[in-house]
Amino acid sequence: MNSQGNGTGGSPWGDEKFDFKIKKPDIKLPGASFIGLIIVAVYFASGFFIVAADEQAVIKRFGVINRIVSAGPHYHMPYPFETVDKAVVTQVHRIEIGFKTGTRGGYQEIPKESLMLTGDENIVSIALSLQYRITDIESYLYNVNNVEITIKDAAESAIREVAGREMIDDILTVGKGRIQNETQKILQDMLDYYKTGVTIVAVQLQDVEPPVEVVDSFKDVASAREDKNRFINEAEAYRNELIPRARGQAESMIQEAEAYRKEKVEQALGDTSRFNQILASYSKSPSVTKKRMYFDTMAEVFKGNQKYIFDDSIENISPLLGLDAIKGGLAK
Repeated sequence: MNSQGNGTGGSPWGDEKFDFKIKKPDIKLPGASFIGLIIVAVYFASGFFIVAADEQAVIKRFGVINRIVSAGPHYHMPYPFETVDKAVVTQVHRIEIGFKTGTRGGYQEIPKESLMLTGDENIVSIALSLQYRITDIESYLYNVNNVEITIKDAAESAIREVAGREMIDDILTVGKGRIQNETQKILQDMLDYYKTGVTIVAVQLQDVEPPVEVVDSFKDVASAREDKNRFINEAEAYRNELIPRARGQAESMIQEAEAYRKEKVEQALGDTSRFNQILASYSKSPSVTKKRMYFDTMAEVFKGNQKYIFDDSIENISPLLGLDAIKGGLAK
């Protein structure tokens, strides 16, 4: 077979020529300028943002703070010209130290945070919670890295400082209010020094107790202390009852003695006055005075008895007195 066809050097299919052409679809693509406008519009539209009701936002222009805006819709130049940082400023935030509350209300103690040394070298477990509010968003966002960890570390340091000055009895009983106030003051001073832009609203001791290993012994000590206080109170009550009564009796005895003294003095003065009067009468008429004194004495001796006075001329007084009847009865 002759691969050259008819020998003329042409196509093996003869002199026919085939023209293969691909037809392009009739699609009109948008121009580059239109696409560019869309990209620019989307870019500038990305600058719209909304600040929630409990938030504030800081707008920075090329990394420098430009303005602070509050709740509502706002606009900023898109990145890289301006950036926005937000923070919740009206909500009260809570931090737990020495314990952790679960999502379902569970309670988990964290010994490495709660155990601390007291001023009398005892160990106590303190669970502390604190509440804070952001008062300066600029300081809060840019002065300290990770403010919440900073607050927690500062609070732990403050409570350990206060507990290290207190006796364990005060921490477990009457000193809780004072410890809370002192801890809050020290913590606020530290946060102000670091310019965190945070205000501590409250510090509260959630749970204060000795370590689990010695809690039974502490309960025995507390029970003994309560018994001691009860005995002291009972003794105080008895003393308060007894002393006023003794004072009343003493005052009554003093008043009785004073009255007796006055009575005796007045009586003695009366006797003296009467004696002086008798003496004056005696000086003037001794015999009459003697007889009167005799009669007064006899009247005193026979006071309350029946008395008869007879003349010297009466010889037989028995019938007058009824002595005969008495004698007859005795004779029988």
